[in-house]
Amino acid sequence: MAQKLIITHDLDERLKRSIMEIIPNWDVIISKDPTSWESHLKDAEIIAGWKKEIAHTCIHNQAELKWLQAWSAGVNSLPLREMENRGMIITTANGVHAYPISETIFALLLGLIRKINEYVRNQEKKTWHHSNIKGEIHEKTIGILGVGAIGKETAKIAKAFGMHVIGFRHSGKSEQYVDQMYTLAQLNDMLPHCDFVVITLPLTDETYQLFGSKQFSLMKTSALLVNIGRGEIVIEEELIQALEQGQIAGAGLDVFEKEPLPQDNPLWELNNVIITPHTSGATEYYNQRVIEDIFIPNLKNYLKGQKPSINLLDYNKGY
Repeated sequence: MAQKLIITHDLDERLKRSIMEIIPNWDVIISKDPTSWESHLKDAEIIAGWKKEIAHTCIHNQAELKWLQAWSAGVNSLPLREMENRGMIITTANGVHAYPISETIFALLLGLIRKINEYVRNQEKKTWHHSNIKGEIHEKTIGILGVGAIGKETAKIAKAFGMHVIGFRHSGKSEQYVDQMYTLAQLNDMLPHCDFVVITLPLTDETYQLFGSKQFSLMKTSALLVNIGRGEIVIEEELIQALEQGQIAGAGLDVFEKEPLPQDNPLWELNNVIITPHTSGATEYYNQRVIEDIFIPNLKNYLKGQKPSINLLDYNKGY
């Protein structure tokens, strides 16, 4: 029986050919339609793109799955404990989002600081009003919580605005474009220095509800928060309170505790908030980057009997 690969997303013909050239003797099923691959799950050695339908067959029953290439950077929704017990290899899509998410971060910051959100509402009402605009981001201090691929690109762009960049990463290791690096234990020490706080962290046991009323009380009342990491990193009720009471000036939010964001959530109505529907990583180059930058190099190593090394998940860290 031929070895089998399932990709649960549609790819253009060029990307399909590039994969088939590497594994011409494999059975390859490429489709976002579950009916195309459901009957093949048990025999698939490699799957690219996690879907909830996969768990029953490949995790909870006997199956051939050895390597999962996730289609997202975050893997907190996967049954990681069961996958670790099965010795499964997981690689993530970390790095694919660096350009679109860093662009979204600055779109949110600039939108809030230059009152674009208020001007859009004024435009809808045909109201000519300056909205007391006065803020700038040039030469301000930005704190980036999570200096991975996204954080590094954000720091690089921040330097183009002449910003002072404070970083936060688990290891505390220094990084280009970051002027000062903090660790988890120093989070509260860095917050009073920041004009802007950007959360790009993955959701782990350590980062769950990391940000709450204590952290908001340490921030400048003029500070802005951007969260493109995971909603559960921030205690949403306490964020709403901080925004309503003016503890911080505003927030740009792409992720939430519950998604889609319920219509009765107060965040919808706050004038100092910009909401995007977990789309900050969307890009026309998404599939291309997953396949060409991550999956194909890892596939070549896998065929040589080597463990895929690009974005290999560390089960102990959760990312």
